[in-house]
Amino acid sequence: MVNDVWGLRADPELAAVAAHTKAAVILMHNRSKPANVEVRKRLGNAYQAAEYMNLLENVCSELMDSVRLARSAGIPDERIIVDPGIGFGKTVGQNLELIDRLGEIRTLGFPVLLGASRKSFIGYTLDLPPEQRLEGTAAAVAVGITRGADIVRVHDVAAMTRIARMTDALVRRR
Repeated sequence: MVNDVWGLRADPELAAVAAHTKAAVILMHNRSKPANVEVRKRLGNAYQAAEYMNLLENVCSELMDSVRLARSAGIPDERIIVDPGIGFGKTVGQNLELIDRLGEIRTLGFPVLLGASRKSFIGYTLDLPPEQRLEGTAAAVAVGITRGADIVRVHDVAAMTRIARMTDALVRRR
């Protein structure tokens, strides 16, 4: 599996490698400013953090741009996962909105991955350092699943597995 934080936009060879190896790809939305100058040049103005005309429309549109790159390299839809990129070039409010509106990202037709574990939006909301964000992460995971997340990426695996399983049992009857 390839988890690309740049949604196949930063490395022109990555999509072909993923297709050739038959790897699944996680295509993340990201408007943060890359440290690497070459990557910045390839991305152009795509990393203008927090400058969204319409947050959900822009995120979905840019995720579909990444999907098109994957498809054009020969990666079939069943090996594509999308990630709204919580914490990557977004404000606290934008991160909260994205989690609340994950169902709209699901309408793209791909599994949705949520990576909210210990992120700074939790820290700013609860005024806590990363090592004290377990409960905030749990809330983000539970709400994320209720809103449509299929996969969660977390640090505290045992605790979040129980939360995910219970949330699934309550919401999806699994």
